[in-house]
Amino acid sequence: MGVEVVTVSCDTKFVHLAWHTVEKALADVSYQMGSDPNGSLARTFGVYLEDAGVALRGTFLISPDGVVLNSEVNFLNLGRNVDEIMRKFKANLYLARKAGEGIPAQWNEEGDVTLKPSARMVGKVH
Repeated sequence: MGVEVVTVSCDTKFVHLAWHTVEKALADVSYQMGSDPNGSLARTFGVYLEDAGVALRGTFLISPDGVVLNSEVNFLNLGRNVDEIMRKFKANLYLARKAGEGIPAQWNEEGDVTLKPSARMVGKVH
């Protein structure tokens, strides 16, 4: 799909190595795992909790030219849904080609119904 996946946590590269080695769900991970032990990147994205010294779970879809297309921030005990992240990723790819359209919440893939935003649509989306 032409995407580069990078995960980043405030843990050290040694913790990442331990995860990759011990955690069976991560054994086949082939994407990059970045380390942000001082929290500077987490602060940049506004997800660092200074009082607790940890980062919230943030997911950011960023265009090749550095524009944040989508962001989602979850609290520490709420996992992310990879299917929903992929839906948003595919929606952003679609919108890059069809900028005049809108993607409704139930959209899943190209060919699904999209919206044509206009003043006439206000109050008539459902």
